[in-house]
Amino acid sequence: MFESLSSRLESSFKILKGEGRITEINVAETLKEVRRSLLDADVNYKIAKSFTETVKQEAIGQNVLKSVKPGQMMVKIVHDQLAKLMGGEMVDINIKTNPSIILIAGLQGSGKTTFAGKLANHLKTKKGKNPIIVAGDVYRPAAIDQLKILGEQINVPVYTEDDVNNPVKIAKHAIKLAKEKAHDIIIVDTAGRLAVDEEMMNEISNIKSAIDPHEILFVVDSMTGQDAVNTAKEFNDRLDFDGVVLTKLDGDTRGGAALSIRSVVNKPIKFVGTGEKLDALDVFHPNRMADRILGMGDIVSLVEKAQEQYDVEEARQLQKKIAKNQFNFNDFLKQINQIKKMGNLKDLASMIPGVGKAMKNVDIDDDAFKGIEAIIYSMTPDERENSNILNGSRRKRIAKGSGTSIQEVNRLIKQFDETRKMMKMMTTGKNLKNMMGNISQRR
Repeated sequence: MFESLSSRLESSFKILKGEGRITEINVAETLKEVRRSLLDADVNYKIAKSFTETVKQEAIGQNVLKSVKPGQMMVKIVHDQLAKLMGGEMVDINIKTNPSIILIAGLQGSGKTTFAGKLANHLKTKKGKNPIIVAGDVYRPAAIDQLKILGEQINVPVYTEDDVNNPVKIAKHAIKLAKEKAHDIIIVDTAGRLAVDEEMMNEISNIKSAIDPHEILFVVDSMTGQDAVNTAKEFNDRLDFDGVVLTKLDGDTRGGAALSIRSVVNKPIKFVGTGEKLDALDVFHPNRMADRILGMGDIVSLVEKAQEQYDVEEARQLQKKIAKNQFNFNDFLKQINQIKKMGNLKDLASMIPGVGKAMKNVDIDDDAFKGIEAIIYSMTPDERENSNILNGSRRKRIAKGSGTSIQEVNRLIKQFDETRKMMKMMTTGKNLKNMMGNISQRR
């Protein structure tokens, strides 16, 4: 995401390279390029102009420390203003009331229905809630079927009424049932259209009046650029929604919606969708997004994703096995599965400072581990436990069973043995032990 914008901004900062200090003359050319970068990212012209004016006022006259180059100072100023443009601070979803009613609005094709499933999964797994989803799109049968499938995948009930075409009645009935069944979150999906029209606006306004939601989230496809911002304004004028959800941020998006929408509607971005999977939903942090736009990575989010898959006791047991040189292919498989659960591989790589830039033209397939897994699954239980018994005939059989070559099998075994040796060397020092203790104390 934001690859083009990140690249353009990086180029604009190079203008200040070698300069002794920030002046009105040398900053003007830099900001000219910054403004062009924002406009190319489909940011509203007035917002782009206002942004660069603010940066200019912040930059001119800054006392640059000897240890900090003018280019670095400009990056810091632009970073802070980008974060401010996107809201400044993270704003959480309002789910303090029991039950909390969440109304989802947006155009058809924006990803509303998928987001309903993702949000239910997020609130269930990360907040410990007991959600129910309401199928309020009575015009598109596929939406109801899709919600049912999503509900089954995350084990969350979906309320539907086959013979009722009034979404207001459906929502009211669902709320009554949810209270009886002790559901503390009620997520109401609604119908969308291909474009904003009066009928749709009247209908969703009626739903809002009838159920009095505690939270209204407007879902917008970030790939539509400036059109997304205009649509958000029209919805906000009618609904006065509480927050924005940007979907498809993992696609070929220029970023204009994310950078402009807060300024136009004065409502926070609360979630971003980063993939098709039901766990591909992130809470929006303006500061972290600014980091990623400027190629600084997002280590905090990466650590949070890792901690979600991390078990302290299991890690202690693994540390003991590594220290005794007993780390085997079964343990290796577990580590692969934990990495896969963290999300899209290229998205994870972009969170590491410097890596996102280096890999911007590299495609990382989410099935990158398939070949490795196929090789390991073709091993017998004894071979996974003890790689030392993997002689030539066994390797030949594994290659045939996994649909790979003997060279690929040999390469994996060699890399595994080298990794195991390196991990054992790490455990001989105090670093890993201290790290484990610190993490245990935090938890």
